Amino acid sequence: MKPAKQLLLNAFNMNCVGHIHHGMWTHPQDRSTEFNDLDYWLDLAKTLERGLFDGLFIADIIGVYDVYQQGIALTASESIQLPVNDPLMLVSAMASVTQHLGFGLTANLSYEAPYPFARRLSTLDHLTKGRVGWNIVTGYLDSAARAMGQTELVSHDRRYDQADEFLEVCYRLWEGSWEEDAVINDKARRRYADASKIHPVRHQGEFYQLEGYHLSQPSPQRTPLLFQAGSSGRGTRFAANHAECTFVNGRTPQAMRIQSDKLRRAAQDAGRQPDDLKIFMGISVIVAPTESEAQEKYREYLRYASPEAGVAHFSSSIGIDLAQFGLDEPIRSGPTRAIESVSKAFEGWTRRQLLEQHALGGRYALIVGNPSQVAEALINWLDEGGIDGFNLTRIVNPQSYIDFIDLVVPELQLRGRYKTGYQPGTFRKKIFGDNRLPDRHPAARDRITSGDPR
Repeated sequence: MKPAKQLLLNAFNMNCVGHIHHGMWTHPQDRSTEFNDLDYWLDLAKTLERGLFDGLFIADIIGVYDVYQQGIALTASESIQLPVNDPLMLVSAMASVTQHLGFGLTANLSYEAPYPFARRLSTLDHLTKGRVGWNIVTGYLDSAARAMGQTELVSHDRRYDQADEFLEVCYRLWEGSWEEDAVINDKARRRYADASKIHPVRHQGEFYQLEGYHLSQPSPQRTPLLFQAGSSGRGTRFAANHAECTFVNGRTPQAMRIQSDKLRRAAQDAGRQPDDLKIFMGISVIVAPTESEAQEKYREYLRYASPEAGVAHFSSSIGIDLAQFGLDEPIRSGPTRAIESVSKAFEGWTRRQLLEQHALGGRYALIVGNPSQVAEALINWLDEGGIDGFNLTRIVNPQSYIDFIDLVVPELQLRGRYKTGYQPGTFRKKIFGDNRLPDRHPAARDRITSGDPR
């Protein structure tokens, strides 16, 4: 009999004060305002490794949430992902105090050049011994486009066209510039590398033109573990081609199963295997030793949360100023350049309904209960939803993670649904059993072998 699937687990966080559950930064136990302090991140990394988390998934945005009320007044007062610092800067330090924890780093390729970006991630992959993942995003904020000198955000599907080409260039740099044995490191013969085994990458495309050698020698994973979030039609096709881990959301396990099956079929259609895609769902958990204590904790948290800040965040996600609608007036979305799948999913909702949904400052699925109840709910999502794991949000930071580690992890382990120790190796090795991408991934087309005449 096949053993039950063990769930994968990332902590979902951001290099800012207010991330998903807006207003919770005001809770007395919350440390989110310490995000500029390196010790805050080192403590978090050590805590997550104690809990055997697979990774720390760090979100990011370029731009500000300025759609709601057509300004940043609420964004600034509630610190709705403003200020926000670069996530990549945190990794080397956190890697130095951990041995296994992976790092899923969000980077918006729309405002990056592939040549220096590929070096940046190769450098981190070296320094972490292969524990780096890249969450590929194309952005959805007009404010970012204006800040980067554009008149408006590029259309949704066009951004994915650019992303396809960006990945094509990166694959050539990571996989096709240096042969595996190019580095000799022979001090006696004064030969560090063999020039005949280092090849220039040439690319002349619609969005990018490049001729140059990758600046980093092959890192443990070469290509970092690839994450992607986006469930529109175009986003699904992109994930089917490129992603190894994808981040989606659903309101019920049954709805999640539909999404999961769709993604796995798309991966097969792209010439890959269904299990080449690991599907993560965003989840929020409030847990205490007893159900009554958990419910009391939930009621306490509600006193600190800001539903309006959550709606303001959502307003930028769909590109519509929700403040213009009456409390019970149906929201009309219309064409949008923002997050297309989110906009369509909430067509016809009212602002009152959205405020109720954002009671805890965010709209992620929420589990409240004792350790056994939470564990069973997670397992149900895993089995009925056809997913592989979760991105666990912070509500009170870091207490939400500590509660989960101390109370829920042992319950999951008792049921055989969570690991009791780390496997050795890179981020990809821990998730998929191999350090490198499989031959059926499109990056393999650019993989160079010894003696390749290119």
